Amino acid sequence: MKFVKICSFLWVLVVLIMTSCASKKDFLYLQSTAASTATESVSSYETTIQPDDVLLLLIASENAEVSAPYNLKAYSILNTTEAGTIGREQMQTYIVDKQGHIDFPLLGMIKVGGLTKAQAIALLKDKLKDHVKDAVINLRILNYKVTVLGEVNKPGAITISSERITLLEALGMAGDLTIYGNRKNLLIVREVDGVKTMNRVDITQSDFLTSPFYYLTQNDVVYVEPNKTRINSSVIGPNVTVGISIVSLIITVIVLVTR
Repeated sequence: MKFVKICSFLWVLVVLIMTSCASKKDFLYLQSTAASTATESVSSYETTIQPDDVLLLLIASENAEVSAPYNLKAYSILNTTEAGTIGREQMQTYIVDKQGHIDFPLLGMIKVGGLTKAQAIALLKDKLKDHVKDAVINLRILNYKVTVLGEVNKPGAITISSERITLLEALGMAGDLTIYGNRKNLLIVREVDGVKTMNRVDITQSDFLTSPFYYLTQNDVVYVEPNKTRINSSVIGPNVTVGISIVSLIITVIVLVTR
């Protein structure tokens, strides 16, 4: 009986070492029961144009000949297939320089960096008003992407087609956090006016819905740190076989001694 008790104690000890308990509070999102209403400034968030952004700008009007000089010329791309060579036109794009300027046809350098899409369109319309009175401007940011790394099921860069994405949407597109992701301390790396900032977000609390990091900006990097369970298992994992061997050896010794 004494031998059985000793063996049971040893096996329980091994199990306790290899496992750990976790509260559901470590895993559930938006746990706060208090009603949260996003402020107007957060809910009406708009992406701002940044240096190195790739912009597609199309100027249209009722008279196509009037607006044509203010558009970048399209260029042809040739694709060779078994059926022959197929050509298609590709629109040229603008690259926002380090000072936030684009080189606009006939009008020269125009600063759009730091402006929202609506503000940039309004500025361009004002610049064009003496040249194209009924200008219709279509502006798109083509390089809008965020990167999600760490304890998610599908880490990597995510290209966004809409120009606005929330942190929860980005995590969903990355396959959600694994069971080992630390939901209370996500790191968001963001560049503002050329300066990189590192910010922490707790997605288990609903108050993050009103934070400046509920909406991500282009080129944000989201890093999900491993939780204590993952860190501990990385240490215990390689030693499980050794631990079991030691326990087995101890049991064998006890059997020989107690006979």
